[in-house]
Amino acid sequence: MFGFLKKNAADTPPAAAEKVAPTRLSWAERLKAGLSRTRAALNTPLGELFARGKIDEELLEELESTLLMADCGIDATEWLLTELRAKVKKERIESPVALREALIELLTRLLTPLEQPLDLSHPSQNQRPYIIMLAGVNGAGKTTSIGKLAKRFQQEGHGVLLAAGDTFRAAAREQLTEWGRRNDVTVIAQESGDPAAVVFDAISAARARGIDVMIADTAGRLPTQLNLMEEIAKVRRVIQKAEPTGPHEVLLVLDANIGQNAIAQVKAFDKAIKVTGLIVTKLDGTAKGGVLAAIARQCPKPVRFIGIGEGIDDLQPFRAREFVEALFGQ
Repeated sequence: MFGFLKKNAADTPPAAAEKVAPTRLSWAERLKAGLSRTRAALNTPLGELFARGKIDEELLEELESTLLMADCGIDATEWLLTELRAKVKKERIESPVALREALIELLTRLLTPLEQPLDLSHPSQNQRPYIIMLAGVNGAGKTTSIGKLAKRFQQEGHGVLLAAGDTFRAAAREQLTEWGRRNDVTVIAQESGDPAAVVFDAISAARARGIDVMIADTAGRLPTQLNLMEEIAKVRRVIQKAEPTGPHEVLLVLDANIGQNAIAQVKAFDKAIKVTGLIVTKLDGTAKGGVLAAIARQCPKPVRFIGIGEGIDDLQPFRAREFVEALFGQ
């Protein structure tokens, strides 16, 4: 009785069937997609060059132009071509395919020294918090990077506190507060006042609460604004007064879209606040991903993280081989 009410699973219309969640792409897949513009800038001309079937000086000169167009910079490009010529001669490379593999190997060798993941194991437990200071020009992605780092550190089991040291832009303070709300992280902020004082208060609060990591935002600065650069240098000095071993990490956030201007930024900020590591953002929006090669030759600083999107997981530690394979992947 009432058997007519029973339905076989096969009778269930597709619309009523359980929806299958879309497959989440791996980081390697997202990185490859994110670097598509730089990869196109490299691979399109390289494909045409390597289709010639022979290696000659004309090919190498055009390869040089291709690397420069991808913003590898003169220094890095010259190094790569010098090493490539020596490799062709020593290993008797005759195939353009083999030449491509040699270029990948050399670029990986060039970038590998930049692969130094951030280590939160220092200071010791009685020296907490681990103090990270972030700097960069407006629009580079500092505040967003802080939010992503806070989430990452939380997932690793660390207690996190944020300092809204950009007291000049209400939007920056509000954005950081929102990131704190999303991640359930305390944000120390003031509506106005001295950025250094905000950071000092945040260090005190972090100590009182037994927080593992304190991340300090700072106001966006152009390297040419010397008086304003002095203000973030003051923030660094105040951190050192509050904690003689700090800041334990000074991260400069670079927008990959600026290309060779990144070199000037690294040098200027390093002079003012002694940069210990880099975060390179917005690699998905540029064909200038080769700037990492320029950094490796002209102002080598550890690239702690790279960003290729707006997602919370789209900021990941830099791995040289993985990056180069994503650049040259088919």
